Amino acid sequence: MKAVDSELRLRRLTVDEALFRLDQYLNDAFMAGLPFVRIIHGKGTGTLRCAVHDVLAKHPLVESFRLGGYGEGDYGITIVELANRSET
Repeated sequence: MKAVDSELRLRRLTVDEALFRLDQYLNDAFMAGLPFVRIIHGKGTGTLRCAVHDVLAKHPLVESFRLGGYGEGDYGITIVELANRSET
């Protein structure tokens, strides 16, 4: 099994590029057994953040997600709790 980082950086990508990487990453992170991951989408205009949140809201491997808090990256990152492998 390949090593999967607990963080995915999507800054400076187009929405299409970012969402393609996000889907691949969520599958890899789930298969690696990571309970939580961080998605770095940046603050900017919020377009990428909204697109990421739309995907996360419907993704079958995502249990929950939230914006980062103070000291975590604020609204420039999203913390994602992945589904438990034994439940899927």
